[in-house]
Amino acid sequence: MKLIYSLMLIFCGLVFTNAQKTYTVEGAVQDFHDKTMLENAVVKIGDFTAKTDKKGKFSFEKIPAGKYILIAKHPDCNDYTENIAVAQDMHVAIILEHHVQDIETVTIHGNHKKNGSLIIKTLDKTDIERNSTDNLGNLLSKISGVTALKTGNNISKPIIHGLYGSRIAVFNNGVRLAEQEWGVEHAPNVDINNFQHIDVIKGASALKYGSDAIGGVVVLEPEIFPKKDTIKGSVGLTGISNGRGLGLDVDVAKVWKNGWAVKTGGSIKKLGDQHTPDYNLMNTGMDFSSFNFTVQNNTYERGISFDYYLTNQNIGIYRGSHVGNNEDFYNAITSKIPVYTGNFSYDINNPRQLVEHHIAKISAFKRFENIGKLSATYSYQYNHRQEYDIRRGELNEVPSLDLELMTHQLNLNDLIERGKWSLETGIDASFQNNYSDPATKARRLIPNYDKYSAGAYSIFKYKISSSLNVEAGARYDFTRYDVTKWYDKSDWDKLYADTYPQFYVRTNQNRVLTRPQLNYNNVSFNAGLEYRPNSNFDLKFNYSKVGRTPNIAELFSDGLHHSAAVIEIGDMSLKNEQGHQFNLTADAKFNVLRGLNISVNPYFFITKNFINEIPTGVQNTIRGVFPVWSYQQIDAKMYGIDLDVNFKLTDNLTYVGRGSYVYGKDDTHNEPLILMMPPNFSNALQFNKKEWNNFYFTLESQVFVKQNRFPIHNATVPIYENGDEVQKTVDFSTPPNGYSLWNIQTGVNISKNLSAGLIVNNLFNVSYRDYLNRMRFFADEAGRNFILNVRYRF
Repeated sequence: MKLIYSLMLIFCGLVFTNAQKTYTVEGAVQDFHDKTMLENAVVKIGDFTAKTDKKGKFSFEKIPAGKYILIAKHPDCNDYTENIAVAQDMHVAIILEHHVQDIETVTIHGNHKKNGSLIIKTLDKTDIERNSTDNLGNLLSKISGVTALKTGNNISKPIIHGLYGSRIAVFNNGVRLAEQEWGVEHAPNVDINNFQHIDVIKGASALKYGSDAIGGVVVLEPEIFPKKDTIKGSVGLTGISNGRGLGLDVDVAKVWKNGWAVKTGGSIKKLGDQHTPDYNLMNTGMDFSSFNFTVQNNTYERGISFDYYLTNQNIGIYRGSHVGNNEDFYNAITSKIPVYTGNFSYDINNPRQLVEHHIAKISAFKRFENIGKLSATYSYQYNHRQEYDIRRGELNEVPSLDLELMTHQLNLNDLIERGKWSLETGIDASFQNNYSDPATKARRLIPNYDKYSAGAYSIFKYKISSSLNVEAGARYDFTRYDVTKWYDKSDWDKLYADTYPQFYVRTNQNRVLTRPQLNYNNVSFNAGLEYRPNSNFDLKFNYSKVGRTPNIAELFSDGLHHSAAVIEIGDMSLKNEQGHQFNLTADAKFNVLRGLNISVNPYFFITKNFINEIPTGVQNTIRGVFPVWSYQQIDAKMYGIDLDVNFKLTDNLTYVGRGSYVYGKDDTHNEPLILMMPPNFSNALQFNKKEWNNFYFTLESQVFVKQNRFPIHNATVPIYENGDEVQKTVDFSTPPNGYSLWNIQTGVNISKNLSAGLIVNNLFNVSYRDYLNRMRFFADEAGRNFILNVRYRF
């Protein structure tokens, strides 16, 4: 019996001893995508808690044997949970999804810490909603160094540091807009209400967007949906006094916590004839409509999205820009009051343009622990542009220009991020087909063509220290045009027969059919640095060596561009543009009153084979008299400076100022470059009071100095005076006088979900003409405009 008791006591002692056995559990917490060790992560094992040190390590010394739930937490990370069994000393490797540092596929937001040396300015959702009926070109003009090239008041396209057209790339949710962007009156086909923020990247440093974007990139980014079960949206209604217009935009989104989201929306805008302070602008109305749809499933590790965008535009071109003979043309250019004014109307007659644009996109990404974030995007775009001229009889109902452009784009991108460095590598490929319908019974301004292009890029960023970052990138691009074009036999024999005999196909009476096949290669690279010694100073410098392939219009334009009211002549012998660009920006914060922020951005661009379009004469056609603009290749340079000031005078009152100056010179002909943005500056006082239902009031003064640097390219036209033919000079060169505009913007929250705002542009109804408006030869700019908007959010 004593033996049994002894054995039982020994057994119980062993059990008790084993129950009290403890082990060491240690490990490290690491970021999923850049492999940095995370400090101050909280790790829990049952009731035991520890924090990671600067190296991301944690340790528990005495954890009793048993089964536990391990939980790791870090600010702005998804929690990590794991079941563990402690039966021996253990090492645990924990990887957290540190998603706040995530760089989305194409998002480079102005406030993101990893912009590197890119010079970026951002318009946020507030700016967009308060100007919901504006077009993209006019909206971006609120950024220093950015203005708009206009054709009338409804058509504008952005100019960045004096460069525009195909030198500016516009990205709609990761898709580069493919349209006839070469036209001065071809505005980007986007609805600004679709986007959460718009970033402008100044200069050619963003090589991932293409080497031809030497002026800059406009990145339009939609909302990133929260990971929660909700439904949200907004409805905006806007009234516009100048043009007696109305705008409506709607969007609604259903979001689920598991990452699924569905969003749809659209907008419409209707305008009638606009008016200057002195007269009506005949045939300047417009109809605009858009629709968008998105369905996606995104988590931190993977995602897939399908997106569709549609825009439709019917835009009237000022009637006074199309005239029938030399006398009328001369009078239209020189008269202070145009012949064509008329009474207000909503009718949109010829000349006008109809534009329909579709984008269908599918994109996906997957994060891998070792090779980073791998993304793929395929998109299809269809752009249908019809331009109607004033023609006789049944031809008046037939477009004078009818282009269908179909574009396929594919992008593959890999982003590897580590603690001190990142490497982004990608390839682009696209195919584009343009069909110019011969049913117009007019000479084709742009021929039928196929365009093949491909590019590869790599961008490396390295963090030398906590205050100094450097980066370098390189890109190669190949472009091939396969064109079918008819030339007048006299033009072919004079210009190209000896140089390009291999393109000749056949002769039909006085016309020559050709098949040009042109190949272009471009190598571009950039290097930059960012020096940020403290939170009050940030210095960025970027150098880029860039190359741009001539666009199809620069090479092959040949005829009347109806909605621009000009004849355009291309040159098939144009070569690649080659340039060197330097950008510097210094941002400083000073502890004055409530805070003073100053940003200065000087830049310099020198280029060979710069493609320049200038007026070279006047031509009398069966459809009227039009100026002739021709493309030429020159050596040029541009430099300038942008200035931004934000001075918070009190808690509620802020001064906001900006200014820009650009100098452009044609070194080949020793004359100023044409259509350079005139010096301009803006001063505004902003009053905000959150306690008054988020009341805000802004008073702004904009000053545009007369452009005194311009080339002289005038023309002469014969007209009859008292029965005698005389030669009259048409002044295409002299810029209009400078001008000053005052604007007001105010608004308030009527209730929790309802807000209202009022904009008054050109408060004092000033008569003026804008040097960068191609319609300035024929009429003044629009006068005072009241814009009242009401928005309901849910």
